[in-house]
Amino acid sequence: MDPWYPLMNIKLLKNRATESGHNMNKTPPEYRRDILGNLEEPNKNPENPLIPAATVVLLRTQDGQPEVLMLQKTKGIAFGGMWVFPGGRIDNDDYTDSQELFDAAKNAAVRETEEETQLTLNDKDFIWFSHWTPPPSTPKRFSTWFFAASIELDSEIEVDGGEILNHRWVTPKDALALQAKGEIELAPPTWITLYQLSLRSTVSEMMAKFKSAEPKFFSTQLMFNDDKIPVALWQGDAAYGDTDINKAGPRHRLTLSKGGFAFENSDEDY
Repeated sequence: MDPWYPLMNIKLLKNRATESGHNMNKTPPEYRRDILGNLEEPNKNPENPLIPAATVVLLRTQDGQPEVLMLQKTKGIAFGGMWVFPGGRIDNDDYTDSQELFDAAKNAAVRETEEETQLTLNDKDFIWFSHWTPPPSTPKRFSTWFFAASIELDSEIEVDGGEILNHRWVTPKDALALQAKGEIELAPPTWITLYQLSLRSTVSEMMAKFKSAEPKFFSTQLMFNDDKIPVALWQGDAAYGDTDINKAGPRHRLTLSKGGFAFENSDEDY
């Protein structure tokens, strides 16, 4: 599960697929702004508590191409209908004797991945590369550690058909293209992660970049632009922490258009 909330809601298929991995590109998304909170009057939004969570980006090489594992959430739960990475909230049982939240996050990523895909992972293979904090008004604020790991080509995936409806291995570039065409729904943290992955040609290059760079921290601010389209802003954008979306200066933002998200980035190294 990713750190926050669908901004557009995919209508789930009337009938579940009989095999995992099918139906990734069947239905176009629609806006679902109710889960964003009251963006028109942000001062009236309650500050909902953070829910610690973790997710793991699983990578493999297929026919010389890097692929990432995507899961489709079923209807009626957080992120229902969206395509996400394996993961979920941190449970009490995920804490070890050290009581460190970071260790619990790794344990949660391992546990959730096994529950959702039947894959058994070793957290020693994880690289922590980002952390996401949602806006205060989001109804469910999953404060999420993002890890990455590479796995063997022949690893079998088995989803439960309950919380997880489908799975599919897909190249990062193809996943972004499907979202741009309105054929799948991605939350902004998933989109940004896929964008990071798409900048490199191999799994080795992706993992090397994550290993060499400091983890990125994203604390999302949401605003509307002049066309009333939601925009996610992060540190480094001139309008971040301001009330003027058009403030001149550097950009670090994602415009959440129905025709595909538009990323503007002046200085941040991805």
